[in-house]
Amino acid sequence: MYEKRNDEAVADHVIHPLKDLTRAQFAALGGDAVAYLRPVTGAVLGTLITDAEFEASAEYQLLMSADGTPLLVTDTADAVSEWLGETNLGLATLH
Repeated sequence: MYEKRNDEAVADHVIHPLKDLTRAQFAALGGDAVAYLRPVTGAVLGTLITDAEFEASAEYQLLMSADGTPLLVTDTADAVSEWLGETNLGLATLH
């Protein structure tokens, strides 16, 4: 005999393994297969990447790996597309 009530009780006690990931483990899920594209100003880039100079008011395209490591900084979306065409990365945009 099937009792839906019993199935729901069991389901309530199941903990999904993704809920217990640390920030580092969650970031590593994308590994080297996913990159995130984010438009940023030079002022923001200056705080993220300290060994380079950026024009504070200019807008740049920042491409980061899933763990947040900067991969590419450019001033055009075409350069990002060209660079991605030469790699094995999938692109996810930030919203």
